[in-house]
Amino acid sequence: MFDVDSYLARIGADRGASLAELHRAHATSITFEGLSAHLGEAVPLDPAELSAKLVEGGRGGYCFEQNLLFGAALEALGYEVEPHLARVRVGLSPGEIRGRTHLLLRVGDGERHWHADVGFGGGTLIEPIPWGPGAEHEQAGWRFRVVEDGGEWALQTAEDGSWDDLYAFVPQPSPMIDIEMNNWWTATSPESPFVAGFLVSRQWADGRRLIVSDWGDLKLAERTPGETVTTTLAREQLPALLAERFDLRGFELGADGRLCRPA
Repeated sequence: MFDVDSYLARIGADRGASLAELHRAHATSITFEGLSAHLGEAVPLDPAELSAKLVEGGRGGYCFEQNLLFGAALEALGYEVEPHLARVRVGLSPGEIRGRTHLLLRVGDGERHWHADVGFGGGTLIEPIPWGPGAEHEQAGWRFRVVEDGGEWALQTAEDGSWDDLYAFVPQPSPMIDIEMNNWWTATSPESPFVAGFLVSRQWADGRRLIVSDWGDLKLAERTPGETVTTTLAREQLPALLAERFDLRGFELGADGRLCRPA
């Protein structure tokens, strides 16, 4: 049985919270991080193991972990949940196509369906938006919309006066075997950005975002809807930065300069 009460305590919510309140609480409480893949650790998706890591263990996770944990909690609270795999489009070169390595949720509350996603690392939805293409939605200064694009639906965000794709998906639920396969590639392939480098992020209900990434240069980005301040980091700063600003403790630098966790 999924321990929904421990989950709710982790995100600071209660059983009477609405779907929007639960989504906001999760998205602003549990750090996005793909550090297990970067460190060569297994990334299991069983609800009990997700709870052990992200709830009892105080860690974060990437999209598969975040959204499957959120989905398990929602199902325990009586919601209808469908997982959907998507292709990330951020930074896509012309003609390039990526695998379906992002996970989002379709959530039913008995009256309508919602697009929920607590696990997009560069800045995820603060609250769910209505399912399917439609109007623009403003959330703490960030703007989102879903549009139809060649048989897929694309989630977009507004940046510098233009709409940019975040990811695209076919609106059909994904079986767990496909989710497991894509998670395995993301967690183990040398070509996966979460194996070769990492991204860690937090966001707040007022629209602030904090992102540290190691894809090329090691950088810290502090973002609001109106401004981005980027700082280049020394690798020696990482353990303290993760602990103090991302609530991720217990990381150190190995002799090779890579992050590690002592046994």
